[in-house]
Amino acid sequence: MRFTEIGQQLRAYRLESGLRAEEIAARLGVSRAALYRYEKGEVIKLDTIQRLAELLKISPLSLLGIGVEYYSRPIGFLERIRQLEETAEQILLVTGALNFLTSTDGYERAYMQVLEEVVDNAGADRSAQRAAADQVVGMLATRKKMYAARRPNMIAIFPASSVRSFLTAGIGSGLPLSPRMRRIARDAALAEIEHIASVMEAEPMGTQFGLLQSGEPAGTFEILRARDRATLCVNPLQADINPTGGAGVAMITTSDEAIAPHQRVAEALWRDCLKGAQAAAKVRELISANHPG
Repeated sequence: MRFTEIGQQLRAYRLESGLRAEEIAARLGVSRAALYRYEKGEVIKLDTIQRLAELLKISPLSLLGIGVEYYSRPIGFLERIRQLEETAEQILLVTGALNFLTSTDGYERAYMQVLEEVVDNAGADRSAQRAAADQVVGMLATRKKMYAARRPNMIAIFPASSVRSFLTAGIGSGLPLSPRMRRIARDAALAEIEHIASVMEAEPMGTQFGLLQSGEPAGTFEILRARDRATLCVNPLQADINPTGGAGVAMITTSDEAIAPHQRVAEALWRDCLKGAQAAAKVRELISANHPG
């Protein structure tokens, strides 16, 4: 068994469960320090895996890295993606207009402002909302810093329709925001789309963006390739949703049977994409036509 990978799965599922480390440790009959050692890859017995799976309400096979992983909470999914990105050499994205890993610092600042307003208006749930927001913001910052340091090769495909929607609604499109904050959210979206156009024109080494004008995919997904394996992530939980949850379930699998058709779809979409200066010009047309101004 690969105990390091079991530990990674355990940490992601612990965050997914919403239980604190001390709660799980107490129910398991071990110290919190022991639980953290398991998460760091210390040898763990099969009967302990079985008991942890029961506590986390998942299959023991999931902790062993066999089968399909499911996540309905953003923090659990983001932790798992962070782990996979640590060793990824190639990232293939079929996504919406917001590509968090290559986003500007201005996006993070605007997103924090958006979340601050959501938290302030959460009433009795304010404490839980703030804790969830802090977790998600911290996780996103860690992922972005790691990506900047490692710079794996990236291909990102996004449809023109997602650019239109992003420019019109702004970041946090599903969140209840005041008119003032919605303007800030739209301005932040505009800055991100302008940044994407600049990246398209510059075509930096190892980073390629493609704009799909038609025939857009039904959902978003990414394939992360490391030296010894590929992983498919199908994710309806976007980066700028409410951090306490979203309407959807993310799925992660290393099954070749699942990866192969997604790879074929991505390759077909990439062939139809606008790229480089041509894509940048089209993006700027979309800005002119769709930003409220």
